[in-house]
Amino acid sequence: MLKLLLTHTPQARRQYYGERALAGLRDLVEVRLHEAEEALSPAALVEAARDVDIILADRLTTGPAEIFAQLPRLKAFLRCAVDIRNIDVEAASEAGVLVTRATPGFVTSVCELALGFLIDLSRGVSRATADYQAGRQPEVRMGRQLAGSTLGIIGYGAIGRQLAQLALALGMDVLIADPYARVGDERLVQVSFEDLLGRSDYVVCLAVATEATESLMNAAAFARMKPSAYFLNLSRGNLVDEAALMVALNDGTIAGAALDVGRATDQMPTPALARLPNVVATPHIGGLTPPAIEHQALDTVGQVAALVRGEVPPGAVNHDRWTRRPTLP
Repeated sequence: MLKLLLTHTPQARRQYYGERALAGLRDLVEVRLHEAEEALSPAALVEAARDVDIILADRLTTGPAEIFAQLPRLKAFLRCAVDIRNIDVEAASEAGVLVTRATPGFVTSVCELALGFLIDLSRGVSRATADYQAGRQPEVRMGRQLAGSTLGIIGYGAIGRQLAQLALALGMDVLIADPYARVGDERLVQVSFEDLLGRSDYVVCLAVATEATESLMNAAAFARMKPSAYFLNLSRGNLVDEAALMVALNDGTIAGAALDVGRATDQMPTPALARLPNVVATPHIGGLTPPAIEHQALDTVGQVAALVRGEVPPGAVNHDRWTRRPTLP
């Protein structure tokens, strides 16, 4: 029977894996759990995985180049998330180790959080609540109605497409900027990145994090936005020049921001930004709902099942260089 190391800490298992998926793994392979409360460092990962065939990793467990040569038995490095940027896929491929990613099950969950952000930014829900809870009298401010406002969506992937439909249902005008996608819905207006920034009341960043989109939202981008506009990031912190965002929020270049991601540990919003009075921030919880989490966890169970059968699992990114295949009984 193949051996598998599940790298999630006990808390991460409770939040991001669950008993149903764990039971599914145990029906297929011998499972070893990581019981410490700290994420595994590369050295600790090598020590814990010396005699396992499969590593099933949470997003905090990295896969740097040096681990693959030190784990000659390792056949596959599975990621229970979509983002595999902290896995050295080229080094894994050179060693003949398969790398996989989970399919996104968080589209609806992230869209619903985006709607919450839009309402909170427009009506000051969390600001007034914090004042009341601290014993202060909240300032009564004029709100903004979403219906009739313009939402600009950067990145027309699965989340962008669903969010656009929700915004239309709320009576918003929707602009889309994505040079790699064609928008077929005539109710949506596809524009350039620069045009979207200048016309939108809310700019939602949903682009994929790549070298090309590193710090896409920089000082020049924020300067193009309306002073009354809000910026929302539910993609990755790498897309934002945080120093430029800090300046834009402090000097009134933009009205405020809502952040579920950032450049802090585990892709969370950077505390210095989250503390600003015109920022609404959540600790990277966009996909943290039971349906979203179970989707990805069970997706990895299906991948392990494929490995046990000697098949290339869904989500494989380097199967053409996979030479350390399991030996079937």
